[in-house]
This record gives sequence, C-alpha cells and structure tokens, in this order.
Amino acid sequence: MAQKFRKIGVLTSGGDAPGMNAAVRAVTRAALARGVEVMGIIGGYRGLIHDELIPLTSGDVSNKIQLSGTFLYSDRCLEFKEEAGMQKAIATLKKHEIDGVIAIGGDGTFRGATDLSARGIPTIGIPGTIDNDITASDNTIGFNTAMQSVIENVDRLRDTCESHARCNVVEVMGRGAGDITINTAIATGAVDCVIPECPFDEDACVEKIIRLRRAGKRSFLIIVSEAFPELGEALVKRINNTTKELAEKEGNDRLWVESKFCRFAHLVRGGTPTLSDRLLATKMGVYAVDELLAGKSDLIVIEQNGELASMNIAYSQVLDRMYKGTLKEGMLDKFTAEQIADMEAFIKAKKETFAKTYAMFEEITG
Repeated sequence: MAQKFRKIGVLTSGGDAPGMNAAVRAVTRAALARGVEVMGIIGGYRGLIHDELIPLTSGDVSNKIQLSGTFLYSDRCLEFKEEAGMQKAIATLKKHEIDGVIAIGGDGTFRGATDLSARGIPTIGIPGTIDNDITASDNTIGFNTAMQSVIENVDRLRDTCESHARCNVVEVMGRGAGDITINTAIATGAVDCVIPECPFDEDACVEKIIRLRRAGKRSFLIIVSEAFPELGEALVKRINNTTKELAEKEGNDRLWVESKFCRFAHLVRGGTPTLSDRLLATKMGVYAVDELLAGKSDLIVIEQNGELASMNIAYSQVLDRMYKGTLKEGMLDKFTAEQIADMEAFIKAKKETFAKTYAMFEEITG
C-alpha cells in the first residue's frame, strides 16, 4: 500500500534553467489539488541543511510560469555530499514533517536525490538543465529556450557579419554535450561547428571558408561548444592569418576574412522560457507528483519519443556514463546482462541519431 503523503518539499539545484519556475508551479498546484501541502526549499540542498524553507500556496506560484531562473534559488552544496550534511538535511525534513521531495536539476541534483531515497526519504528528480545532457531523456527543461537564445543572438551577429564580410566564431554553453551547438549551427546556417561527439577538422574548415569566399560568400558563422574553451579564439586567429596571407599573396584583399570571437556564456541560461519548455516543465512536474504520491522513489522523470516515463536514477546515471564513455570499473556489476544489453542498444540508437544529424549538417553547409 502506497505511503500517505501529507506534505512534500520541492527544490531546484545546480545550474538554473528557463522553465524551472514552471516546474515548481506545476509541482505545487498538482500536489495541492491532491490534498498535499508543499514546502519550497530555498537554495537547493543547502536550504535543507540550513532549514531555509517556505510554505507554497497556489498564489505563491502565480505569475511565475513566464519567469526565467528559479525563484527558489539554487546552489551547489558540497556539504550535502558528506554524511553529516545529509543527516542535517534529513533532520530538517523530519522537523517540517515532509514526507517526500521533488528535486529539479541535472545529474548532480539526481545524485542528491538518490542519497535521500537511500536514507528513507522518497525522492523524484526532474531534469532541468539547458545542456540536454541527461542521456535517458530526449529533452530537458531549459534546453529549448537556450537554443532560442543562441539563435536570436547569432542572427544579430550575422547582420553585422554580412555587412562587413566577416566571420564570427561563437562559443555556446552545453558542458560536455554538443546538443545546443549542433542544433543551433543548423538553425543559424553556420558553415561549421565543433562538438565533442564528432571529430573536427580545422584544416578542412579553413579550406571551406576560402572556397566559399572565392565563390562570393560574404559572411560566415562557426558555432563552438564550450567543451573546447580555447579552440574558438585560436580558430579566429587561424582564419584571420591564413586568409590575410592568401589575400596578400594573390593581391586580392577580398579573400581576407576578418574574423571575430564571441562567447555567449551565461547569456544562454537566461530568457523567458519558450512554449516548449513551459509545457515540458508543467507535464514533468505533474508526472513527478503522481509518481511520488503513488509511493515511488529514486526515479527521474524522462521524455522519450514525446512520451513521459520514469527511470531508476542509478540506471540513468550508468546509462549516462556509458554514453559519455566515463564508466568506471564495477559500475555495471549490479545490473543484469539483459539490462546491460538494453543500455548498449539505447546508446547505439542515440549515437546513430546524433550522427545522422551531424551528417545532415555537413551536407547542407556548402
């Protein structure tokens, strides 16, 4: 028989993402509609340790759905990684008679969620991260808005690039995932992109720019993942120097491609959440409440092929490491051969889909 829930807590942790407020709103209103009280935990897991909680009513989450960031605030709490910190957090939950927690964030947030679950506090995670780097889920809250922010600003750069016949190399966020980079490169008509998932040929990139300039193309855009923090500026210098030398050699100054570097950085995290992120956040928030009140725990909500589902956190984290090539010895020991085979098949399909997207990009860049 499922546990009777009287009160739950909700927190946002890690990097903020547009749509987190929409998720908190959905969690709050779905729980209240089911007769369950809600406490907002201020500043993520740090708020649990320091007893910084506020009751949330339907009115408290009104006019929040359109706001970026997180009104519950966020933090990265090293103390929560220690047993003493976890016990302080659990003591806070017991003091406020909180029966379960919904944690919105990325992989670090989920590690905290599984720690709470292991210590008897039912916890469900919701993926809120612009990076879209939760392997189990096709989409994460904030990803769509981040891409929209990138293309809006890249479009502005293109205006001046075209006016002055320049090249702009733009670095965008995404941590170790190239999802934002590849998708925005396609959407902005970039001539090349640099992502962790596929090899980058710098020589071929420069040669392509020279070929396209000879053919009469004025402006160029290259989108670079922040996984390569020094590459963007180095590439700008390479394009500048190579094309300038060529222009001088051939006595044709039109061959010089003046190049500039732009790092969007945290600009990408802001902005009003898009329709897509508001819907995803709302659906995931309600789904998480239903899972928690049904007595489930140690799960994250995921979206696959347009449908919501839930997955064990440990399973999702190993799947994540398998995809990213960061598995450590012994991580697969607690899984059956069938589960491992399922993971491998999932990873293979995901990589094939990504490879097709990249192949399409290369085909249409000229």
